[in-house]
Amino acid sequence: MTDSGREHPAAVRLSGLTKRFPGFQLGPVDLVLEPGTVLALVGPNGAGKTTTLNCMAGLIVPEEGNVEVYGLPVHPTRTEYRRDVGYVGEESGFFKRWTTRRNLDYLATLLPGWSLERARKLVERFALPMDKPVGDLSRGNRTKLALVAALGYGPRLLLLDEPTAGLDPVVRSEVLDVLWETTEDGGHAVLYSTHVLSDISRLADELAFLRDGQIVLRSGRDALSERWRRISFRLLEEDVELAAVVEHRRVRSEHQVITRDAEATLEQLAELGAEALEVARMSVDEIAVQILKEGHHVARAEN
Repeated sequence: MTDSGREHPAAVRLSGLTKRFPGFQLGPVDLVLEPGTVLALVGPNGAGKTTTLNCMAGLIVPEEGNVEVYGLPVHPTRTEYRRDVGYVGEESGFFKRWTTRRNLDYLATLLPGWSLERARKLVERFALPMDKPVGDLSRGNRTKLALVAALGYGPRLLLLDEPTAGLDPVVRSEVLDVLWETTEDGGHAVLYSTHVLSDISRLADELAFLRDGQIVLRSGRDALSERWRRISFRLLEEDVELAAVVEHRRVRSEHQVITRDAEATLEQLAELGAEALEVARMSVDEIAVQILKEGHHVARAEN
């Protein structure tokens, strides 16, 4: 099967995806995720991240648009695409009165391609209590169990909704380690949503920023790190307009700016005769805060 004439279909393709709720609309969203890519869907709570992932997983039917996974249509009435999708969402779907072991044994009978060895290694890695009812597990252990279930049958696409939200630092590190190792072979595509900005520099190749139901910007992580800078300088002019600057603070002749294109800003400052220049790199999470704060203003400039 091909995807728009190409030999290999996209891992995920959203075309005009739209879902409406009272007081909120997701989309229309167009998004393509290629195999071997790890994409972080970044945005505040209420931006539409969970709805987007639920549409991809076939848990929600959009009013408009299409969703495909490896060229196969996604819909609750279809089953073909499901063999390629591992999903970790807010609701786990486990039988809470059953033990961890019984839940995993049951999944092994349902899911084609389930690997007992893969599941066993993950259980040992996570030190999951196998004989404890799922309803009695801590939040961290429930997340670990959901990851074991999602990875146990070797899906080519992982959809992860806030996989580290609410986890303590040790558990968060363990979860991120496993996800990083899973994607290291380049054979998996991963789309995970997060508002924990410190996670995005650890795992993602690309970032898509979602605000008020719209993707305002998509960019490679390294591309953002190379362009954005915090610059301090001395300049007597008060009302100077600087290229690519998204934030400008001034105390008398002392200025500090954040720019999305350091090269363009520095070139202009040199022409203006700015003094005492200091240029500092920004972390990816600092850049993400600025993009989400500025929204479409930054997006239009970046694109």
